[in-house]
Amino acid sequence: MPHFETEYANWLQHHLERRSGQRRLRLEFGHGHAEKLFLRNVWWPLKGNFDHLHPEYEVLDWRRRPYYADFMWTPGFVKLNVEVKGFNAHVRGMDHQSYSDELNRETFLYGMGIHTISFAYHDVEKRPDVCRQLLKMVLGNLEPALSPSRASLLEKEVVKLAVASGAPIRPADVKRRFAVDHRTAVKWLQSLCAKGWLKPVPRGKSRRLMAYELDRRALAFFFF
Repeated sequence: MPHFETEYANWLQHHLERRSGQRRLRLEFGHGHAEKLFLRNVWWPLKGNFDHLHPEYEVLDWRRRPYYADFMWTPGFVKLNVEVKGFNAHVRGMDHQSYSDELNRETFLYGMGIHTISFAYHDVEKRPDVCRQLLKMVLGNLEPALSPSRASLLEKEVVKLAVASGAPIRPADVKRRFAVDHRTAVKWLQSLCAKGWLKPVPRGKSRRLMAYELDRRALAFFFF
């Protein structure tokens, strides 16, 4: 297995070489002991690589101001913001406005499709096993399943749509929800039928138009 220190140094240098100006300065001075400790104690033992992981990742908040996430994990359609927070600096040194700004930022990021999770520095240092178990749960919920018996991440979202609607869904519903074309919507729905998550329901006078409803037998095996 690759050595942490070697892979960490190569990963950090890779990102430094691709940045300039304020973004490079932020990485040089903002990524420090706490962030490296999280990688060594939590991320590396769990993942064994830094694939798709970006340090001091710049995003804009709801005020269009730059915000630098400690880490942003971006595999495919997923965006996960991971923060490491020290108690003294983060809680005791925060006023009401800063607290409000942080909550508004996290809500805005969620609205933009970016999940945010935070770990206490104390736990990263003293109880990394707890952090690893929690992170494993989060990643397991976000990563597309590798087994062909499990739905992909996007297909899981289609099933969630079917659950939430409480009625058969149409390709038009999938098109509207996920901003895809008709052909893609039909492909996803048919794929879920083949896997046993959904079943077609003929409708209309000709019975040729199809809607799709949840197969209740599959629901017991689908974990959200």
